[in-house]
Amino acid sequence: MAEPWITIIGLGEDGPAGLSAASREALESADVVMGPARHLALVDAGETVEWPVPFADGYAVLEGLRGRRVAVLASGDPFWFGAGRGIAAHFPGQWRALPGVSIFGLVAARLGWSLEDVACVGLHAAPFARMRAELAPGARLIATLRDGAAVSALARYLADLGFGGSEIFVCEAMGGPRERVARISVAEAMKGGFAHPVAVGLSVAGTGAVVPKASGIPDDLFETDGVMTKRPLRAMTLSALAPRHGEHLWDIGGGSGSIAVEWLLADASCWATIVEPREERCAMIQANAAALGVEHRLEVVQGRAPEVFGGLEAPDAVFVGGGLDAQMRLALWAALAEGTRIVANAVTLETEALLVGWQAQYGGDLMKVEISQSAPMGPKRGWKAAYPVVQWSVVR
Repeated sequence: MAEPWITIIGLGEDGPAGLSAASREALESADVVMGPARHLALVDAGETVEWPVPFADGYAVLEGLRGRRVAVLASGDPFWFGAGRGIAAHFPGQWRALPGVSIFGLVAARLGWSLEDVACVGLHAAPFARMRAELAPGARLIATLRDGAAVSALARYLADLGFGGSEIFVCEAMGGPRERVARISVAEAMKGGFAHPVAVGLSVAGTGAVVPKASGIPDDLFETDGVMTKRPLRAMTLSALAPRHGEHLWDIGGGSGSIAVEWLLADASCWATIVEPREERCAMIQANAAALGVEHRLEVVQGRAPEVFGGLEAPDAVFVGGGLDAQMRLALWAALAEGTRIVANAVTLETEALLVGWQAQYGGDLMKVEISQSAPMGPKRGWKAAYPVVQWSVVR
C-alpha cells in the first residue's frame, strides 16, 4: 500500500506549541498546508490552501493536491465531530491522523465533569434539535457551536422548550491564550457577546417535556392531522419491529411518521424510509423528525406503495401501517430478502381477515390488541374502548 499523502493534524488554540513531536514534524515536512483560515493563521507554513465553505467543496480541492504531501489542519480530535470522517471516507487508505486533545476533553477537564457521564454533541454544523432527546433535568451535555452568536440562539432554544432554568458554561478559545470559561444563566446567554471558537457545557434544568428512552413517547411530541399510531400501540409495534444497530426500516403509509421517528430514536445508527402518498403529510413527517433531531437519518418518499419499492434500498424491517391488501403482500414478498422482519397492523374486518389468512399460510405471531381508557360518564367515569387492532409480525 502506498504511503499516505494526507496527514490530518489536530490543532489546538495554542497552535504548534501544543503539538506532539510527530505532528510538528508532519507540519514542517508538508508541501502544502490546508485548513480553515483560523487554523492557518496559527501556524507558520509555506504554501497554504484555505479549506472552502461549504466544507464538502474541500474534497475536490484536496484531490487536486494529490501527489504532494498535504497537512490538513483540524480542531482537536478530527474524529470526534470533526473533519476526519469525511476525509477518511473520500480518501480511503491515503491518510493518517495525528489527533490532539478534543474540545470535549478540554471542557470536561475545566468543569470537572467525567466524560462517561456526559452527552457530547456536535452542533457546529447541525441543528440544535440533535440534542433534543438528551434534554432532561439533571443531564449534562457538552456541545460544539458554529460561532459566538450561536450561544444566544441555543439559549433561546432551551427557553422555548421549557429548560430556561439550565446553567450554561460558555467555553471560548479552549486550550489557548484567549481561553475563557463563563458560568451563566439562559437569560444571560441570550444577551450575546461571545467569541468564536466556542463550546458550551449544559447543566439541564427546567420543566420542559422530556423524551423518554423507552418506546412509546408521548403523543403530544408529534404534530398530527389525526392519523397516527397512538402511544400504547406504538410501543408494542416498536417492540415487534425490534430495532437493532445500523438497521434500516421501511414505514409504509407514514401518517405522522411516529413509528419511523421512534425507530430512529432507538439508536443513532438506525435509519428509515417512509413511503407516504400525501404531500402535506410528507411535510409534517419531516417537521416531526426535525423537531426530535433525527431528520438526517430519514428519507421521506412521496408516492404509493408498492409502486416505489424498486427505487428503495433494501430494509431490515418493514412496518405496514396503511394500504394493506393482497397486492401489497405479494409485492413485499417479491421485494424483500429472506430474514426481513415485517409488522402489519389492521383495524378493519377486511384487513384483519387478510392477516389471519397470511398467518395461517406463512406463520409468525398474530395478536389482537384492545385498549380502553377511562373517560367521563356523566358525574362518574367508565371505560372508553378504542378500535381493536390486529397485529401480525413475521420474518420473511
